[in-house]
Amino acid sequence: MITAKRRGDPAVLSWLPIVVMALVAAMDITAGPQAGFLPLVSLGPAFAGLIGTWRRTVLIGCAALLLCAGLAVYDGLFDTRRGYTAMASVAGVTLAGALAAGTRMRREAELASVRSIAEVAQRVLQRPVPRQVGPLEVAASYTSAVAESRIGGDLYEVVVSPYGVRVIVGDVQGKGLAAVETAALVLGVFREAAHDEPDLAAVAARLERTVTREANGEKFVTAILAEIHTDEESIAFLNCGHPAPMIIRPDRSVDFPLPPAYALPIGMGGLGGDPPHPYRADFGPGEQLLLYTDGVTEARNAEGTFYPLEERAGLLDLFDANAALEVLRRDIVLHASGPHDDAAMLLLRYRRG
Repeated sequence: MITAKRRGDPAVLSWLPIVVMALVAAMDITAGPQAGFLPLVSLGPAFAGLIGTWRRTVLIGCAALLLCAGLAVYDGLFDTRRGYTAMASVAGVTLAGALAAGTRMRREAELASVRSIAEVAQRVLQRPVPRQVGPLEVAASYTSAVAESRIGGDLYEVVVSPYGVRVIVGDVQGKGLAAVETAALVLGVFREAAHDEPDLAAVAARLERTVTREANGEKFVTAILAEIHTDEESIAFLNCGHPAPMIIRPDRSVDFPLPPAYALPIGMGGLGGDPPHPYRADFGPGEQLLLYTDGVTEARNAEGTFYPLEERAGLLDLFDANAALEVLRRDIVLHASGPHDDAAMLLLRYRRG
C-alpha cells in the first residue's frame, strides 16, 4: 500500500481534507444558511480521494456526512431539500473519491512493480564495477535524462582480463527500449571478448560484427575502449567516434589523448573507412583517467555554453573516487539546470604505492 506520506507528498496534504471541512464549517456558521456553503463539505472527501487511500477517503467521507448533518441541524435545514441535497452530494463525492483512490493505488502498485523489475534489469545490464583492481581505484556514475529512469543507452564496463584491465564506455544512438537492447548486446559481447581476444582491435572488430548483424544498420554505438597495463604504466585506447578521454596528471595538468585518425562508430563499419587503431598514452601512479559520454561535454546552460570539463577537472581532487565523481555529476546537472541527456562517467585512479 502506498500512502501519500510514502510517496513523499508534504505532510500538509494529508491534513488538507480536515482543514477544508473545518473552514467550510466556520464559514457556514458565520454566514448562516442563506450563504449556501453546506454542499462544500464534500470538498473534504474529494481531496482525500486525490491524496489518500480508499479507506481514509471513506473515513473522511463519514466524518463529512456527520459534519454536514450537524450543520444542517444547526441551520435548520436537516429535513429540507437543501439539507438532503448537501448530504447526497457528500455521499456521492465520497463514493467517487474512494473508487478513484482505489484505482490510483492499483496503478501505483503496478508502477512500483515495474520499477522493481527495472532495477533488476539494470543490475543485469549494468553491473557494479569493481571498486579496486590492483593499484587502480574505480568509480562509475550514470545520470538518466528521463526522470526516475534507471536504464538508458549509455554503457560502461570494467573487465579484468589476462591481457590487462579492459574498459569500455559507450553511447548508443537513440533512446528507449531499442537503445537499451543494443546497450545490453554491446556489454554482453564486450564482457566475453575482453577475456578471449588478445588484441584490443580484435575486441572492437567483434563488437562491430555483432552490432552490424543484430542492429541491421539501424543502430550505432560511439565507444572508447581502453586497456591498462599497470606494470608498464601506460594505457592503450581505441576510439570509435567517441569523445576523447581525459587524463589528470599529478601536477593537475589535463590531457585529452586523441587518436591518430578518427574511426566510425561501432555498427557503421559497412560504410567504409579505416578500422580503429589503438594508440597509447602514459598512465602512472597519481594520475586519473575519466571516460565519459557526450551527455557530459554537451550539457549546456541557459546561455548555450557547453560544460567546461577541463576547467572543472579539479572537482575530482577528493580522496574518495565515488565522492569525487558524485561532486562532478552534481556540478554538471547544476550547469545544465537538470539532466537533458543520459550521461555516463567512469573514473580510474592509479593509486601511489
